[in-house]
Amino acid sequence: MPQTSKRVMINILLGLFIMLSIGLLVYYSPAIIKIMSSMDNFRAYIHSTGHWGPVMFILFQILQIVVAPIPGEVVQIAGGYIYGVTIGSLYTTIGLIIGSAIAFYFTRYIGRAYISRLMQKKNNKWMSLIHDEKKFSAFLFIFFVIPGLPKDMLVFLAALTSISSFRFFTILIVGRLPWIIASAVVGSTIHMQQYTIAIIISVIAVIGFVLGYIYREKLVGLFALSDRTKAKVKPKPSYSTNRESRKIKRDTT
Repeated sequence: MPQTSKRVMINILLGLFIMLSIGLLVYYSPAIIKIMSSMDNFRAYIHSTGHWGPVMFILFQILQIVVAPIPGEVVQIAGGYIYGVTIGSLYTTIGLIIGSAIAFYFTRYIGRAYISRLMQKKNNKWMSLIHDEKKFSAFLFIFFVIPGLPKDMLVFLAALTSISSFRFFTILIVGRLPWIIASAVVGSTIHMQQYTIAIIISVIAVIGFVLGYIYREKLVGLFALSDRTKAKVKPKPSYSTNRESRKIKRDTT
């Protein structure tokens, strides 16, 4: 099969997959919203699935990363509320890794062109960072550490770069694990009605989010600034080069 035909076939299948995913999401959105409307509803649903409870919880975490507009912090807090700090953090991290792997490898090997066009249409300033792996790695880590910022889109963006899988997932886990555990602590303390710790962690998270949101543009500009500066600065010709040029011009005249 010619390369062009393969590309057309891949685009068709990709389009069908995206439309099917959107259709399923729209169809099941009311049920998902109802389940996630409160911690008690979510906990009751997970427990109602019996031994499949951990699997269903991990699937919700995967869904949150790949397609669904569910805030990640909600699922993370629910993990602690349902399973406690240790098990809740474990299940959340497993879902995070699997969901991020699906998004990362789908973008890198199948949907690269589509995701790239989508990012460009949104005029995303993060695109200016993808050409420098060290800067992008630092940028990823900072954004993963700050609570509340839109982290899931960065998984798709990272797949467009040359960053290695090992490096990316290391940054992902190290950057996000502290707040996964903190969120599980919040959920667990709420379930046990020990609200002091939950309030303290929540206040810290809100302050971190507010500061991160306010300075997000400056944060992006900080990493992109050196690239723009390098692009504007042109090397000046040396004195010896100018002297030789004048000499050649004199000789030719």
